Amino acid sequence: MTVINRGHMKSQKTIQKYFAAMLSSLALFAASVSAQAVDQSTPDGLIKTVVSDVMASVKSDPEIQKGNIPRIVELVEKKILPYADMRRTTEMAMGPNWKKATPEQQVQLVNEFKSLLIRTYSGALSQLRDQTIQFKPLRAAPDDKEVVVRTVVIGRGDPIPLDYRLEKTSNGWKVYDMNIMGVWLVEAYRNQFANQISQNGVDGLVKFLQDRNKQLAATKPAN
Repeated sequence: MTVINRGHMKSQKTIQKYFAAMLSSLALFAASVSAQAVDQSTPDGLIKTVVSDVMASVKSDPEIQKGNIPRIVELVEKKILPYADMRRTTEMAMGPNWKKATPEQQVQLVNEFKSLLIRTYSGALSQLRDQTIQFKPLRAAPDDKEVVVRTVVIGRGDPIPLDYRLEKTSNGWKVYDMNIMGVWLVEAYRNQFANQISQNGVDGLVKFLQDRNKQLAATKPAN
């Protein structure tokens, strides 16, 4: 699947690797939730709490390292989604077309897009075993409702800037978008979603996502 199309074209494999690292870092910070209370009172507190202790958990879980999809999906459902706003992520990826979808279609789109992200990038969990995270100072006013928490992933290769966009809700801070090397996640899918809707309507996009998820579900992850 072609994820984005930019002036300075990168290969699909490179783009997938970068977004895999991005999604994986979100997935990785769930593993420490059961061990300690997550601090949702500040945006950087949320990110730091869940990221800092996760590496040891990943190293100790051979099934995640192997790319076990059911295990990863279970992890995401139980530990990640409480700290992410997938509805807003999907709405932003849809852009103006979001209002064209019925409430039922919106629910379908959120669920299918969530599954697509999990399945497309699940294999990257094993790639973060030897990496560490550096946290940049938070630049935000105390009354800000939306902020960006900036981090850098340090591994064997070049450092990878990885930023999280969060919103303050009645239930604490929530992650709704991520940026790696200058590309936001929702931006990466916006044109693709718009093209599908232009050609086949909202139902066509739902079917496209469903079909893609079926293809990914039938593909065995590489160990």
